[in-house]
Amino acid sequence: MPSPLFADHPADRPPERDTVEALITQARRLRGDLDAVRRESSVDTGLATDPQLRWQRALCDLAVHHLDDLGGHLDQLREGLPTESDDIAVADEPPAAPPSPVPHERGALLRRVGSAEWNLLTDEVSWSDELFAIFGRAPSEGPLTLDELPSLVYAEDQEKLTTMVTDCLVDGRPLDGEFRIVRPDATLRTVHMVGEPVLDTDGSTACMWAVLRDVSELRRSQQAVRESRDSLHRERQIAQTEHRLAVELQETVLPPWRGSLRFSQSGPVTLDLAGHYLPSGSSALIGGDWYDALHLPDGTTLLSVGDLTGHGVTATSGMAMLLGALRGMAVAGHRPGPLMGLLNQLLDAAAQPALGSAVCGRFDPASRTLEWAQAGHPAPLLFRGGTGRALDPPEGVLLGATSGATYTQHTEQLEPGDMLVLHTDGLVPRRTHGAETAHEGAERLLALAPRFGAARSAQDSVRIVVEEFGSTEREDDACVLIARVGD
Repeated sequence: MPSPLFADHPADRPPERDTVEALITQARRLRGDLDAVRRESSVDTGLATDPQLRWQRALCDLAVHHLDDLGGHLDQLREGLPTESDDIAVADEPPAAPPSPVPHERGALLRRVGSAEWNLLTDEVSWSDELFAIFGRAPSEGPLTLDELPSLVYAEDQEKLTTMVTDCLVDGRPLDGEFRIVRPDATLRTVHMVGEPVLDTDGSTACMWAVLRDVSELRRSQQAVRESRDSLHRERQIAQTEHRLAVELQETVLPPWRGSLRFSQSGPVTLDLAGHYLPSGSSALIGGDWYDALHLPDGTTLLSVGDLTGHGVTATSGMAMLLGALRGMAVAGHRPGPLMGLLNQLLDAAAQPALGSAVCGRFDPASRTLEWAQAGHPAPLLFRGGTGRALDPPEGVLLGATSGATYTQHTEQLEPGDMLVLHTDGLVPRRTHGAETAHEGAERLLALAPRFGAARSAQDSVRIVVEEFGSTEREDDACVLIARVGD
């Protein structure tokens, strides 16, 4: 409460009523818009553990506290303004009732703001009813003197309060600071105190007045914002680190060659190879797709593409394990069908269960034959004479889907100039699902047959695929491997 000693100070001109009403309208409209944002952020309860969503909700709650306080202050300002009817009211007519404040804003604010005055000349102390409520103290117990006030202050904050009061009384500095109080019911509250000393005619301090505000809820909201922001920052750092590791692991595992790779066997046949990895529309989603070509000890060439479910380090590390096992088994002499069965056992016995699809083939340059098997994967596409078709797939279920699965294999006779396209099913957006998505990707690849026929190398054909699918907003990453049979 302001001291009477300030009565001779000139008063500022009060604000116009229409201006205050306009501000109140704007504040209420903004409060309603903010409530709508809060409701929208709370629709999907399944995202409650998302760090970014927690941070957004904490910011909304903090903004609500500020807007509620603003609304309460504006209501107080409006109620203090005189109306024209007050000036012309007749003596026998009761004055017009002030506009009704918004209960949840006005009442909440008044319960959180109290005032006090300590008269150093008379030792009188006066507290407002609201201040008693803030301190959890009954008015019948009387207000606390400046010497008694630290008894309700949290031990760690007592020195802070003492310094504030001393600076005010001795040096005439304004009060402006926060401290925590321990109420009789043992609850802890945070109080913000502002005020100033009132000087006597001789320049000495006559009294000290202050306004104290309970800012506990506001500080809790601010703390929630800080904690959720820090949690979001940590989550992003972890995600960035995992993404970098996934990219490095993928780059280490996938074939290091760029452009065409020619496998020259002892015979006249040369296999021209080129591959490409197409990232998803979101660069953060590094998946378990791979392509691979390996010259085997018996003179044949291993060709494979595949996809392990999931994203991030888990998917790329699983892909690295699977691809390493595939290479080792192929070098050991396992044919494509039995090799798929062994990979299925590997995934079935893995500590972290996962599903995968793959196609694996061995090209024999001596006979120009392709022996191949698949596990729930799109079949290779064969292009010959300006047209293309999908090879008839042998039986094979997804890797890791069932124990003891059997995988058969087919043999395809190839001719000079033939081109094989092996790909994963993430080339097109998942407007459809499963086999339909893979079918759409295959149909679009087959439509490129005339352009493939005019290409001079496997790398030129890869460029055609990238031009067709590279700008597509894919939900998943994809790989393509192209092999051209030389004369």
